[in-house]
Amino acid sequence: MFPAVHQLRYFLAVAEDGQFTRAAQRLHVAQPSVSAQIRRLEKLLGTPLFHRGPGPVTLTEAGITLLPIARRVVADLASIEDEISGLEKLLRGHVAVGATPSLSATLLPDVLGRFHRMHPGVAIRVSEQGSPQLVDELLAGTLDLALAIAPVQLRGLVSVQLAEEELVVVTTPDHPLALRRSVTVPQLSEYPMVMFRPGYDLRTSTLASFAEHGVEPMVAVEGGEMGSVLALVAAGLGAAVVPGIVTTGETRLRVTRFRKPPPTRQIALVRGDDRIPSRAGEALAKALLDGITAAGWPGAMPRGMRFLR
Repeated sequence: MFPAVHQLRYFLAVAEDGQFTRAAQRLHVAQPSVSAQIRRLEKLLGTPLFHRGPGPVTLTEAGITLLPIARRVVADLASIEDEISGLEKLLRGHVAVGATPSLSATLLPDVLGRFHRMHPGVAIRVSEQGSPQLVDELLAGTLDLALAIAPVQLRGLVSVQLAEEELVVVTTPDHPLALRRSVTVPQLSEYPMVMFRPGYDLRTSTLASFAEHGVEPMVAVEGGEMGSVLALVAAGLGAAVVPGIVTTGETRLRVTRFRKPPPTRQIALVRGDDRIPSRAGEALAKALLDGITAAGWPGAMPRGMRFLR
């Protein structure tokens, strides 16, 4: 059986001070307690560790052998304690967060900036994926939390809804729909569209809106990401349905809202429910919630955005 760490600390104190009394004073314990622990350690190891006499105690051959080992064990334990303390105090650590492309470009940078200023020693990894891929990463344990589009599967996950936002139509300023105050899905179906790639959340919600109205989109270009979709729209290849959050700083395109009730989507903070969250993960989750409830939306508030907390 391996010695208790406090027994090794007592052993080191006696070895370095040469007296049980001085060792007890250094350790802030009674001298009999030091003597008792050393006797237990010697009994455990089956050999004396000190030569005891009228003068200073000295190490036996076994004590000399144990000395560097004890120093290494106690030092390693101190390092472990420092590391754990650093994690708990967020002096160090790491956290992995995921977000959909639209949220990676809007809400997430502002929150991560504030989090980094508060906890500069915590390393952050960001995964930009669609919600299905983010869910897979959460279930695999490679992400601590994610900003995803609800609804997501609930088995193995905990989801907190943060906000609801409108989807809008973007076109070039000279597009026929740009002259309208609002547009309906059937009206949109009469014009060519730039469509997101398969598996993209916005593609799924767009197709669902068209299906609800019994029409199909006229797809001119298919397979883009957020940045390329906006660029393709600006190039005149068609209209696109995008979240209002990506249009607040857009100057190339005209934004037209849907006629009420507009299609919407819900932003959720999602975490695994079968893992103990790290201190850094808990702190980032709080920062994300505070980013909605306290700090508000970074920059201009998107039209049609409604906070749910």
